[in-house]
Amino acid sequence: MFLANSHADFGHSLLPADADMLSLAAAARVEQQLARRPDHRPTPLHALPALADELGIAGVFVKDEGQRLGLGSFKALGGSYAVIRLVVEEAERRLGRSIDLDDLDRPEVRAIAAAQTFGCATDGNHGRSVAMGARLVGAKAVIFVHGGVSETRIEAIAAYGAEIVRVAGTYDDSVREAARVCDENGWTVVSDTTWPGYEYIPGLVMQGYTALLSEALRQMEEPPTHVFVQAGVGGIAAATAGHLALRYGAERPRFVVVDPARAACLYESARAGHPVKVAHGEPTIMAMLECYEPSLVAWRILSRVADAFMTVDEEDAVSVMNRLARPTGSDPAIVSGESGGVGLAGLLSVARDPALRETLGLTAQSRVFVINTEGATDPERYAALVGLSPETVANTSNERG
Repeated sequence: MFLANSHADFGHSLLPADADMLSLAAAARVEQQLARRPDHRPTPLHALPALADELGIAGVFVKDEGQRLGLGSFKALGGSYAVIRLVVEEAERRLGRSIDLDDLDRPEVRAIAAAQTFGCATDGNHGRSVAMGARLVGAKAVIFVHGGVSETRIEAIAAYGAEIVRVAGTYDDSVREAARVCDENGWTVVSDTTWPGYEYIPGLVMQGYTALLSEALRQMEEPPTHVFVQAGVGGIAAATAGHLALRYGAERPRFVVVDPARAACLYESARAGHPVKVAHGEPTIMAMLECYEPSLVAWRILSRVADAFMTVDEEDAVSVMNRLARPTGSDPAIVSGESGGVGLAGLLSVARDPALRETLGLTAQSRVFVINTEGATDPERYAALVGLSPETVANTSNERG
């Protein structure tokens, strides 16, 4: 399903608070924080010329977040960044002076961090990021997981020292339970979705994602003409679309939001003209995107700057995992988890449809940017779906490189 954006706000400027959150200056601050982390390395941007030729376009470029900060997901940039920022802000308030990353190991700052507990709901990746950030600063983390989160992903979160709380129901149920328990205990919720009265911290999470865009644009010889990004609650899609709109203005690339058909909260919001909660049905294999209610801030941004909303099916997600693992020509092999290649799946669907190509202006001159948002965060499931282990695919990529 494909829907051009017809919202009354489409084409309008971002609200000042959203523009400040996703500005070039804010993105520079994120990169400054990352540069001071010993585990930070820019992730690769892969060109796929054989795939581009097949699709009849000038280029396909994949930012590979499967190699981000040892977590295997772009979400390493969001939750951990927000936790560190919040500890710094609390230390500045308590100590009455400016604090930077070098001060995080000082006893007085560690004592402040140790008294803080950060909680969140997760499908897997965001919880790992929050837990990692808490461990880096010496704070506590309590992570709420719903029944659809695999044991492998839960173990990966617990490995960072987080307390795990299991919640019956869906991701949205775990979001509500995390908010309730954190409120009762005086803990800080670090969510990647927003609700009325709760926007600042999810804004920090989204701000963290802008680092991958700064890197990618430096790695590209020319800016993209089109961008396809997958969405759960909408954080990475809104961060990408909003930042690119601010950076390029009227020359911004055309932007398409890609939802799983079984959890299409942004597509349905676009169809309704306002944020909606979609019914929970059969779970989607795209587990990191299994969200049934959009972030209000993400919707506010995307209603203004997304050109279109679309959905892809289960088989599309699995097909693109396999295509990236077994490339043609000189294209590199890429390890992409169940949710990682959904933006690319959206591009493949559009490229096969002449009418949609015309609607989006997808031509032989088009340069398309997508984000591989995760690697094999559940290696056993990856191997079952692809028929190869992540290590085998990664080794193939190294050999081809």
